[in-house]
Amino acid sequence: MSPLPRILLGAIVTASFLAAPHGVRAQDVAAANPDTIKVTLDNPQVRVMEATLKPGAKEHLHSHPSSIVYVLTGGKVRSHAQDGTVSETTYTAGQTLYREPLTHWAENVGTTTIHLLVVELKNR
Repeated sequence: MSPLPRILLGAIVTASFLAAPHGVRAQDVAAANPDTIKVTLDNPQVRVMEATLKPGAKEHLHSHPSSIVYVLTGGKVRSHAQDGTVSETTYTAGQTLYREPLTHWAENVGTTTIHLLVVELKNR
């Protein structure tokens, strides 16, 4: 292949990647993580899920709309954002959090099973 077609092919691939909304589109959290997420209610206003992460468990990349998280059982979690940033948080039982839309995957890096109630807000 001559240099010009290679350059053109490279430009097309790069332009396609940059034109995508966020690079690779993440899956729905319940579809991507059927072993850790259980949907308990899904209607036009909200979707409610139970999330259970045993020590060492790792989720697959997924997205959430705006959501509220209630911690049933806490623990230490490491969250990996789609842009490569990593953060660690220790959840405590009874804690309530509000999250803006988010694409990430998480892993339980603690010694306790984390159990969360996640309420995704729709029609916003």
